Amino acid sequence: MSALFAQWIAPARRRAFADTLALALPPLSALAIIGWRCGGPMIAIWLTTVPLAVTFIIARRRAARFDRRWLIRSLDTRYPELEDSSALLFADDAPLSPLESLQRRRIAARLDRGAPQELIPAWSTRPILILGLLAVALIAAALLWPRPGEGPPALAPSREGLPARPGIPRLVAQNLRIIPPAYTGLPVRDSAALDARAPQGARLEWTLRFDPQAAAPRLLMLGGQPLALRQDGANWIASRTLDAAFLYRVDPAAGRGPTPPLHRVDAIADAPPQVKALTDSLTLVTPGQRNWSPAFAAIDDYGVAANARLRVTLAIGEGENVTFSEREIPVGGSGPPRNRRFAPRLDFASFGFAAGGDMVVQLIVRDNRSPSPQAVRGPSLILRWPSPKQPESSGLTGMVNTTLPAYFRSQRQIIIDIEKLLKQKRGLAPDRYLARSAAIGGDQQILRGRYSQFLGGENEGAPALPTADGEAHGDDDGHDHGGPPVAAPSVFGEKEDVLAEFGHPHDESPASSLDPETRAILKQAVDEMWQSERELRTGHPDAALPYAYRALRFIKAVQQATRIFLSRVGPELPPIDASRRMTGKRDGLASRLLPVAPVASADGPAADAWRALGDGPQAIRGPIALDALDRWVRANAARLPDPLALSGAIDAVRRDPACATCRVKLRALLWTAMERPAGRLARRRPADAVGMRYLDAIGGAP
Repeated sequence: MSALFAQWIAPARRRAFADTLALALPPLSALAIIGWRCGGPMIAIWLTTVPLAVTFIIARRRAARFDRRWLIRSLDTRYPELEDSSALLFADDAPLSPLESLQRRRIAARLDRGAPQELIPAWSTRPILILGLLAVALIAAALLWPRPGEGPPALAPSREGLPARPGIPRLVAQNLRIIPPAYTGLPVRDSAALDARAPQGARLEWTLRFDPQAAAPRLLMLGGQPLALRQDGANWIASRTLDAAFLYRVDPAAGRGPTPPLHRVDAIADAPPQVKALTDSLTLVTPGQRNWSPAFAAIDDYGVAANARLRVTLAIGEGENVTFSEREIPVGGSGPPRNRRFAPRLDFASFGFAAGGDMVVQLIVRDNRSPSPQAVRGPSLILRWPSPKQPESSGLTGMVNTTLPAYFRSQRQIIIDIEKLLKQKRGLAPDRYLARSAAIGGDQQILRGRYSQFLGGENEGAPALPTADGEAHGDDDGHDHGGPPVAAPSVFGEKEDVLAEFGHPHDESPASSLDPETRAILKQAVDEMWQSERELRTGHPDAALPYAYRALRFIKAVQQATRIFLSRVGPELPPIDASRRMTGKRDGLASRLLPVAPVASADGPAADAWRALGDGPQAIRGPIALDALDRWVRANAARLPDPLALSGAIDAVRRDPACATCRVKLRALLWTAMERPAGRLARRRPADAVGMRYLDAIGGAP
């Protein structure tokens, strides 16, 4: 009877589910349109996701109400011929008596004449219609309601501060609308002030109103072409694209009234994206590793493109048989646009990466600037797969393996490695912990050997190579050992030959250049290194740390000491010409004073204007020739800290030469704009009382 139950119950459940969705569709649509209108597509999605999930839950619960009890009650009410016995049709569990079985067969035959569609509940027509009308009203209001920055702007009172003159138009209301480029994702905004900061490439729209009405107002660009305004009813409108920062003023009366103040609009340049590596710069392949996922983070002020390029460079081979290959693959990022994360999965088999090779990856990202997006290359990450071949015991490979750690490890680095190992102790296996401690001990041994060389004969020598000779040879062992060794011929210019032939060497070892006190300190440092090495070799880095710190202190003391003795050589003066003594002849003598050459400077106009604006004898109280200074500012705008402020100060002095405040401001800006002079020698301090007595005693008092 389960099939009969599903046949009669399914249409009613589908109707209840659809009816619930029909009731929720108008409010959800209105909510989505309002969210999209106010905040964009992402806000609309966020506003409708949760209500839509709640709607599905409610719809399933409403459909679940149409169960067996409801079906039995509805069948008995709808069909009187079932004689209130429809419950017998769905009694699968309990055994039936012969009379109940007979009644069941009778009503089953009668039920076949009915249809399940007769039990479907009616639609909620009236609520759906009311909700639909409300949703249409809300959607129309949302579409007709202007967004921020749309429609005619609300003008703010003017802040020019100019006095009113009869018949002269003046600015009474103003608004500056800033429309950023679409790629920035910034909203349109209105500014009540005429000074603003906006992204480079934004669209600027001025809406101005004058009283009395102006005839041909203009926007005068300082150092550029004026911008004409067009009339729109009682307002005047102008627009331009913000390519670079500029200064301007609103001129409503073509120069007939007082000079309006300057306004400034700064352009915010789009910064290039920044790429940061989240993986170590050098990684070694672990046993069993078959892929690698280098991680990068890319940030940008307006967003990074979702797709980037990964440059993969492979170096396969050893020695002289190294082959290089380079390719770029597309990678996708995750996360918000302003802070994306790139972690591509690189399969070794697809790249042909094998043992003995290096894989170098570099991420190339672009921002969303349009047009001409900015591309930036991130840092390079290296994956190294060590070769299974063991290094040879001699030759260049053995020398490099022994020498490199000595150059790349210092006592401070050893201390850092020990502290890092102690922090990672809990997460390391005992054998791994002991191996890393022993490796740091090997670095300590190499560093101890370097410093032991300065103690003369106490450095550890390399063991002799095994040979077939089992016994040592002597002078009377019966073999011919040849004659006495012949000295190699001297080579002109060799420092050893020069010292042996003309000098008297005293040094027997590098330690001879150390004074006894410094030598003793160095000996203590080597002893502490030995103790540190012993503890590291035995797997006790915590016990080695105090010895490593003491060794570092001794090394610093040695570095600050006077360690090397140099022979003192007197000055080699030219011989005295005795024939000219006591003759009084001054032929051929010249002054030893060097001529003083003027320092060439590119700040000539700025320096002249600075002196002219001051209080000294070169100051000018009247009008100053500012054309040369203006040209100097334009020519040196790239290196000046704020060329627009300097241009505005020049314009203020040009408009009102008698303005003392304007002159002081221009002089202060010129001082910050000029190049700093080179440092001079400090004057000798005047002699104090003791110095004066000394000068009197030698007869050199001034």
